[in-house]
Amino acid sequence: MRKPKVTRMGFALCLGCFIMVILFFNSSLKPGSEPLSERSGHKSRRSPLQTLYDGDQVESGVQAIHQGRREVLEEACRSYTRKRRVLIPEDLKHVIVDDQHGLLYCYVPKVACTNWKRVLMVLTGVSGSLRDPLSIPANEAHVSGNLRTLSEYSTSQINQRLRSYLKFVFVREPFERLVSAYRNKFTRSYNTAFHKRYGTKIVRRHRSDPQPEAMERGNDVSFEEFVYYLVDPATQREEPFNEHWERVHSLCHPCLIHYDVVGKYETLEQDSHYVLQLAGVENQISFPSSSKSTRTTGDMAAQFFNNISPFYQKKLYNLYRMDFLLFNYSIPAYLKFR
Repeated sequence: MRKPKVTRMGFALCLGCFIMVILFFNSSLKPGSEPLSERSGHKSRRSPLQTLYDGDQVESGVQAIHQGRREVLEEACRSYTRKRRVLIPEDLKHVIVDDQHGLLYCYVPKVACTNWKRVLMVLTGVSGSLRDPLSIPANEAHVSGNLRTLSEYSTSQINQRLRSYLKFVFVREPFERLVSAYRNKFTRSYNTAFHKRYGTKIVRRHRSDPQPEAMERGNDVSFEEFVYYLVDPATQREEPFNEHWERVHSLCHPCLIHYDVVGKYETLEQDSHYVLQLAGVENQISFPSSSKSTRTTGDMAAQFFNNISPFYQKKLYNLYRMDFLLFNYSIPAYLKFR
Protein backbone atom coordinates (compact mmCIF):
# COMPACT_ATOMS: atom_id res chain seq x y z
CA MET A 1 0.00 0.00 0.00
CA ARG A 2 3.01 2.35 0.49
CA LYS A 3 4.06 2.04 -3.12
CA PRO A 4 1.69 4.70 -4.64
CA LYS A 5 2.74 7.19 -1.96
CA VAL A 6 6.42 6.67 -2.77
CA THR A 7 5.64 7.06 -6.46
CA ARG A 8 3.78 10.34 -5.82
CA MET A 9 6.67 11.68 -3.74
CA GLY A 10 9.16 10.80 -6.49
CA PHE A 11 6.98 12.48 -9.11
CA ALA A 12 6.65 15.63 -6.98
CA LEU A 13 10.42 15.75 -6.49
CA CYS A 14 11.07 15.43 -10.23
CA LEU A 15 8.47 18.10 -11.01
CA GLY A 16 10.07 20.49 -8.51
CA CYS A 17 13.50 19.97 -10.05
CA PHE A 18 12.08 20.55 -13.54
CA ILE A 19 10.46 23.85 -12.48
CA MET A 20 13.73 25.03 -10.90
CA VAL A 21 15.61 24.30 -14.13
CA ILE A 22 13.01 26.26 -16.18
CA LEU A 23 13.24 29.23 -13.81
CA PHE A 24 17.02 29.17 -14.02
CA PHE A 25 17.08 29.24 -17.81
CA ASN A 26 14.42 31.95 -17.99
CA SER A 27 16.43 34.18 -15.68
CA SER A 28 19.60 33.58 -17.70
CA LEU A 29 17.95 34.87 -20.87
CA LYS A 30 16.84 38.25 -19.53
CA PRO A 31 18.60 41.28 -21.09
CA GLY A 32 21.80 42.07 -19.31
CA SER A 33 21.62 39.12 -16.90
CA GLU A 34 24.82 37.51 -18.11
CA PRO A 35 28.17 38.73 -16.86
CA LEU A 36 30.78 40.38 -19.03
CA SER A 37 33.39 38.10 -20.55
CA GLU A 38 35.76 36.61 -17.98
CA ARG A 39 38.60 38.17 -19.97
CA SER A 40 37.44 41.63 -18.94
CA GLY A 41 38.57 41.23 -15.34
CA HIS A 42 35.39 42.87 -13.99
CA LYS A 43 33.53 40.91 -11.35
CA SER A 44 30.15 42.37 -10.52
CA ARG A 45 29.70 45.84 -11.98
CA ARG A 46 26.54 46.46 -13.93
CA SER A 47 26.77 45.93 -17.66
CA PRO A 48 25.81 48.69 -20.11
CA LEU A 49 22.74 46.65 -21.03
CA GLN A 50 21.63 46.50 -17.40
CA THR A 51 22.21 50.23 -17.05
CA LEU A 52 20.09 50.89 -20.15
CA TYR A 53 17.08 48.88 -19.01
CA ASP A 54 17.30 49.78 -15.31
CA GLY A 55 17.08 53.37 -16.48
CA ASP A 56 18.15 55.23 -13.34
CA GLN A 57 21.56 56.44 -14.50
CA VAL A 58 20.66 58.48 -17.58
CA GLU A 59 18.52 61.54 -18.20
CA SER A 60 14.95 60.42 -18.86
CA GLY A 61 14.53 62.66 -21.94
CA VAL A 62 17.47 61.03 -23.70
CA GLN A 63 16.17 57.59 -22.77
CA ALA A 64 12.77 58.42 -24.24
CA ILE A 65 14.33 59.48 -27.55
CA HIS A 66 16.20 56.21 -27.85
CA GLN A 67 13.25 54.12 -26.81
CA GLY A 68 11.26 55.84 -29.55
CA ARG A 69 13.92 55.03 -32.12
CA ARG A 70 13.92 51.36 -31.07
CA GLU A 71 10.15 51.22 -31.42
CA VAL A 72 10.17 52.85 -34.86
CA LEU A 73 12.83 50.40 -36.02
CA GLU A 74 10.97 47.36 -34.68
CA GLU A 75 7.70 48.48 -36.28
CA ALA A 76 9.40 49.14 -39.62
CA CYS A 77 11.02 45.69 -39.49
CA ARG A 78 7.63 44.09 -38.88
CA SER A 79 6.01 46.08 -41.68
CA TYR A 80 8.61 45.89 -44.42
CA THR A 81 10.53 42.64 -43.98
CA ARG A 82 8.80 39.44 -44.96
CA LYS A 83 11.45 36.75 -44.90
CA ARG A 84 13.22 35.98 -41.64
CA ARG A 85 16.56 34.21 -41.74
CA VAL A 86 19.32 33.16 -39.38
CA LEU A 87 22.40 35.32 -38.91
CA ILE A 88 25.60 33.95 -40.39
CA PRO A 89 29.21 35.01 -39.61
CA GLU A 90 29.35 36.99 -42.87
CA ASP A 91 26.60 39.25 -41.46
CA LEU A 92 28.74 40.14 -38.44
CA LYS A 93 31.93 41.44 -40.06
CA HIS A 94 31.01 45.05 -39.28
CA VAL A 95 30.15 44.38 -35.62
CA ILE A 96 33.10 45.30 -33.39
CA VAL A 97 33.38 43.68 -29.96
CA ASP A 98 34.55 45.31 -26.73
CA ASP A 99 34.62 42.46 -24.21
CA GLN A 100 36.00 44.66 -21.43
CA HIS A 101 32.92 46.88 -21.40
CA GLY A 102 30.24 44.64 -22.90
CA LEU A 103 29.74 46.57 -26.14
CA LEU A 104 28.90 45.60 -29.72
CA TYR A 105 29.23 48.38 -32.28
CA CYS A 106 28.25 48.04 -35.93
CA TYR A 107 30.31 50.53 -37.86
CA VAL A 108 28.91 52.33 -40.90
CA PRO A 109 31.39 54.20 -43.12
CA LYS A 110 30.70 57.95 -43.41
CA VAL A 111 28.90 57.98 -40.06
CA ALA A 112 31.77 58.93 -37.71
CA CYS A 113 33.07 55.36 -37.72
CA THR A 114 36.73 56.45 -37.68
CA ASN A 115 36.24 58.25 -34.37
CA TRP A 116 34.20 55.40 -32.91
CA LYS A 117 36.96 52.95 -33.84
CA ARG A 118 39.49 55.27 -32.19
CA VAL A 119 37.38 55.37 -29.01
CA LEU A 120 37.11 51.57 -28.95
CA MET A 121 40.86 51.20 -29.49
CA VAL A 122 41.38 53.26 -26.35
CA LEU A 123 38.71 51.38 -24.38
CA THR A 124 40.03 47.94 -25.34
CA GLY A 125 43.69 48.90 -24.78
CA VAL A 126 44.66 48.41 -28.42
CA SER A 127 45.98 51.99 -28.54
CA GLY A 128 48.61 51.24 -25.89
CA SER A 129 49.60 54.37 -23.99
CA LEU A 130 47.52 56.66 -26.24
CA ARG A 131 44.47 57.86 -24.30
CA ASP A 132 43.25 60.62 -26.59
CA PRO A 133 41.31 59.11 -29.52
CA LEU A 134 42.40 61.91 -31.87
CA SER A 135 46.07 61.01 -31.27
CA ILE A 136 45.44 57.75 -33.16
CA PRO A 137 46.02 58.25 -36.93
CA ALA A 138 42.89 57.73 -39.01
CA ASN A 139 44.50 55.03 -41.15
CA GLU A 140 45.52 53.16 -37.98
CA ALA A 141 41.89 53.04 -36.86
CA HIS A 142 40.97 51.09 -40.00
CA VAL A 143 43.75 48.50 -39.86
CA SER A 144 42.17 45.06 -40.06
CA GLY A 145 42.78 43.04 -36.89
CA ASN A 146 43.18 45.97 -34.51
CA LEU A 147 39.66 45.43 -33.24
CA ARG A 148 37.89 42.07 -33.10
CA THR A 149 34.62 41.59 -34.95
CA LEU A 150 31.77 39.33 -33.87
CA SER A 151 32.30 37.11 -36.92
CA GLU A 152 35.55 35.85 -35.35
CA TYR A 153 33.80 34.14 -32.42
CA SER A 154 32.21 30.71 -32.12
CA THR A 155 28.43 30.34 -32.46
CA SER A 156 27.91 30.01 -28.70
CA GLN A 157 30.15 33.04 -28.03
CA ILE A 158 28.25 35.07 -30.63
CA ASN A 159 24.89 34.19 -29.09
CA GLN A 160 26.11 35.01 -25.57
CA ARG A 161 27.33 38.44 -26.65
CA LEU A 162 24.19 39.22 -28.64
CA ARG A 163 22.14 38.47 -25.52
CA SER A 164 24.19 40.25 -22.90
CA TYR A 165 26.15 43.09 -24.54
CA LEU A 166 24.89 46.57 -25.42
CA LYS A 167 24.41 46.67 -29.20
CA PHE A 168 24.63 50.05 -30.90
CA VAL A 169 24.81 51.51 -34.40
CA PHE A 170 25.09 55.02 -35.79
CA VAL A 171 23.12 55.98 -38.91
CA ARG A 172 22.76 59.04 -41.15
CA GLU A 173 20.33 60.53 -43.65
CA PRO A 174 20.95 58.14 -46.57
CA PHE A 175 21.53 60.67 -49.36
CA GLU A 176 23.76 62.90 -47.23
CA ARG A 177 25.84 59.82 -46.48
CA LEU A 178 25.90 58.90 -50.18
CA VAL A 179 27.04 62.38 -51.25
CA SER A 180 29.66 62.32 -48.49
CA ALA A 181 30.99 59.01 -49.81
CA TYR A 182 31.10 60.36 -53.37
CA ARG A 183 32.91 63.54 -52.32
CA ASN A 184 35.47 61.60 -50.31
CA LYS A 185 36.17 58.78 -52.73
CA PHE A 186 35.83 60.42 -56.14
CA THR A 187 36.74 64.11 -55.74
CA ARG A 188 39.87 63.79 -53.59
CA SER A 189 43.10 63.47 -55.59
CA TYR A 190 44.70 61.16 -53.02
CA ASN A 191 42.09 58.41 -53.42
CA THR A 192 43.79 56.87 -56.44
CA ALA A 193 42.89 53.32 -55.33
CA PHE A 194 39.18 54.13 -55.56
CA HIS A 195 39.67 55.91 -58.86
CA LYS A 196 41.38 52.86 -60.33
CA ARG A 197 39.07 50.29 -58.73
CA TYR A 198 35.70 51.96 -59.34
CA GLY A 199 36.25 55.18 -61.31
CA THR A 200 37.65 53.52 -64.41
CA LYS A 201 34.74 51.05 -64.49
CA ILE A 202 32.17 53.83 -64.08
CA VAL A 203 33.72 55.92 -66.87
CA ARG A 204 33.84 52.99 -69.29
CA ARG A 205 30.23 52.01 -68.67
CA HIS A 206 28.40 55.23 -68.06
CA ARG A 207 30.17 57.94 -70.10
CA SER A 208 29.49 58.36 -73.76
CA ASP A 209 32.70 58.61 -75.77
CA PRO A 210 35.16 58.62 -72.81
CA GLN A 211 38.71 59.83 -73.40
CA PRO A 212 41.54 57.26 -73.06
CA GLU A 213 43.05 59.15 -70.12
CA ALA A 214 39.74 59.11 -68.21
CA MET A 215 39.37 55.37 -68.80
CA GLU A 216 42.91 54.86 -67.52
CA ARG A 217 42.78 57.09 -64.44
CA GLY A 218 39.09 57.20 -63.46
CA ASN A 219 39.65 60.36 -61.42
CA ASP A 220 36.93 62.62 -62.80
CA VAL A 221 33.71 60.66 -62.19
CA SER A 222 30.70 62.96 -61.96
CA PHE A 223 27.98 62.46 -59.34
CA GLU A 224 25.52 61.75 -62.16
CA GLU A 225 27.74 58.93 -63.46
CA PHE A 226 28.07 57.59 -59.91
CA VAL A 227 24.26 57.44 -59.62
CA TYR A 228 24.00 55.59 -62.96
CA TYR A 229 26.53 53.07 -61.63
CA LEU A 230 24.57 52.52 -58.40
CA VAL A 231 21.17 51.95 -60.02
CA ASP A 232 22.54 49.77 -62.83
CA PRO A 233 21.33 46.18 -62.07
CA ALA A 234 24.59 44.81 -63.47
CA THR A 235 26.57 46.50 -60.68
CA GLN A 236 25.27 44.32 -57.85
CA ARG A 237 25.10 41.22 -60.02
CA GLU A 238 28.87 41.45 -60.41
CA GLU A 239 29.80 42.16 -56.79
CA PRO A 240 28.41 43.62 -53.55
CA PHE A 241 28.46 47.38 -53.09
CA ASN A 242 31.54 48.86 -51.48
CA GLU A 243 30.92 49.45 -47.77
CA HIS A 244 31.08 53.24 -48.22
CA TRP A 245 27.86 53.25 -50.23
CA GLU A 246 26.33 49.96 -49.12
CA ARG A 247 22.95 50.37 -47.40
CA VAL A 248 23.02 50.36 -43.59
CA HIS A 249 20.45 47.58 -43.41
CA SER A 250 22.77 45.39 -45.51
CA LEU A 251 25.83 46.18 -43.39
CA CYS A 252 24.31 45.94 -39.91
CA HIS A 253 21.12 43.83 -40.32
CA PRO A 254 18.95 45.81 -37.87
CA CYS A 255 15.97 43.50 -38.32
CA LEU A 256 18.05 40.48 -37.23
CA ILE A 257 20.26 42.17 -34.61
CA HIS A 258 18.04 44.07 -32.19
CA TYR A 259 20.08 47.20 -31.51
CA ASP A 260 19.66 48.76 -28.07
CA VAL A 261 20.87 52.19 -29.19
CA VAL A 262 20.38 53.72 -32.63
CA GLY A 263 22.58 56.79 -32.69
CA LYS A 264 22.19 59.39 -35.41
CA TYR A 265 24.82 61.50 -37.13
CA GLU A 266 22.50 64.46 -36.76
CA THR A 267 22.72 64.15 -32.94
CA LEU A 268 26.20 62.60 -32.88
CA GLU A 269 27.59 64.35 -29.80
CA GLN A 270 24.57 63.68 -27.59
CA ASP A 271 24.15 60.06 -28.70
CA SER A 272 27.85 59.25 -28.37
CA HIS A 273 27.89 60.64 -24.84
CA TYR A 274 24.83 58.49 -24.07
CA VAL A 275 26.63 55.29 -25.15
CA LEU A 276 29.75 56.18 -23.13
CA GLN A 277 27.51 56.96 -20.15
CA LEU A 278 25.82 53.57 -20.40
CA ALA A 279 29.26 51.94 -20.54
CA GLY A 280 30.29 53.88 -17.41
CA VAL A 281 33.31 55.47 -19.08
CA GLU A 282 32.07 59.01 -19.74
CA ASN A 283 34.57 60.37 -17.18
CA GLN A 284 37.48 58.49 -18.74
CA ILE A 285 37.05 59.33 -22.41
CA SER A 286 35.17 61.83 -24.59
CA PHE A 287 33.92 61.29 -28.10
CA PRO A 288 35.94 63.56 -30.43
CA SER A 289 34.22 66.60 -31.86
CA SER A 290 34.19 66.49 -35.65
CA SER A 291 35.06 69.33 -37.98
CA LYS A 292 31.91 70.92 -39.35
CA SER A 293 33.65 72.91 -42.05
CA THR A 294 33.88 69.99 -44.49
CA ARG A 295 30.80 68.06 -43.38
CA THR A 296 28.27 67.14 -46.07
CA THR A 297 24.96 68.83 -45.24
CA GLY A 298 21.43 68.55 -46.58
CA ASP A 299 21.86 71.76 -48.59
CA MET A 300 25.03 70.38 -50.13
CA ALA A 301 23.30 67.12 -51.01
CA ALA A 302 20.50 69.09 -52.67
CA GLN A 303 23.04 70.78 -54.95
CA PHE A 304 24.43 67.41 -56.06
CA PHE A 305 20.93 66.18 -56.92
CA ASN A 306 20.14 69.22 -59.08
CA ASN A 307 21.44 67.48 -62.20
CA ILE A 308 19.84 64.10 -61.48
CA SER A 309 16.62 63.55 -63.42
CA PRO A 310 13.43 62.63 -61.49
CA PHE A 311 13.57 59.19 -63.11
CA TYR A 312 16.99 58.42 -61.65
CA GLN A 313 16.16 60.15 -58.38
CA LYS A 314 13.31 57.71 -57.91
CA LYS A 315 15.44 54.69 -58.85
CA LEU A 316 18.08 55.77 -56.35
CA TYR A 317 15.50 56.39 -53.61
CA ASN A 318 14.06 52.91 -54.18
CA LEU A 319 17.57 51.50 -53.79
CA TYR A 320 18.02 53.17 -50.38
CA ARG A 321 14.35 53.08 -49.38
CA MET A 322 14.77 50.63 -46.52
CA ASP A 323 17.34 52.87 -44.80
CA PHE A 324 14.89 55.80 -45.02
CA LEU A 325 12.08 53.68 -43.55
CA LEU A 326 13.97 51.79 -40.85
CA PHE A 327 15.64 54.86 -39.39
CA ASN A 328 12.74 57.28 -39.80
CA TYR A 329 14.17 59.65 -42.41
CA SER A 330 11.75 61.60 -44.60
CA ILE A 331 12.02 61.76 -48.38
CA PRO A 332 14.23 64.82 -49.04
CA ALA A 333 12.25 67.90 -50.10
CA TYR A 334 14.65 68.57 -52.99
CA LEU A 335 13.72 65.37 -54.82
CA LYS A 336 11.48 66.01 -57.83
CA PHE A 337 9.83 62.66 -58.45
CA ARG A 338 7.08 62.99 -55.84
